[in-house]
Amino acid sequence: MVEPITTSFGMIRPWCPADADALARHANNRNIWINLRDGFPHPYTAVHAASFIEIASHRTSGTLCALATRQEAIGGMGITVNQDVHRLTAELGYWLAEPYWGKGFMTEAVIKYTEYAFERFGLLRIYAEPYAYNERSFRVLEKAGFNLEGRMRCSVIKDGKITDQLLYAKIRNLDG
Repeated sequence: MVEPITTSFGMIRPWCPADADALARHANNRNIWINLRDGFPHPYTAVHAASFIEIASHRTSGTLCALATRQEAIGGMGITVNQDVHRLTAELGYWLAEPYWGKGFMTEAVIKYTEYAFERFGLLRIYAEPYAYNERSFRVLEKAGFNLEGRMRCSVIKDGKITDQLLYAKIRNLDG
């Protein structure tokens, strides 16, 4: 990411080593973990935070970003750009520290970050696959202009339970 994206709560920016303490503190929350893939560990330790920040520093610029206030990192978001015939499509993932839920921060971040990702990576489609029980995530995606495309039945196992996922996507406006 060449320049941070300004938001009402702070910014969307690259991760940096100084974020490790806030990342470990906020990410070590079962209410966050339950909505994310198992690659996001629980409990989440300082070692996990330092390792993630190191990995993020080697990824393509702008694909893994911190959501931050002026004081600290409060969440994360990123995309995984697909390959081959799906190379103009990317999957979006995100999380936000629980004290910041319900304030509109994630909706704003998703709107601004997807606009950035469409332009930066030349994408035509960005999608997300929230678990069927994660209604907060549905609302974020819908408010950010994503459309429900379908339900993937019995598609994942999380916390020992098999669950569905919903498929939401946003198509880049090619008219503008």
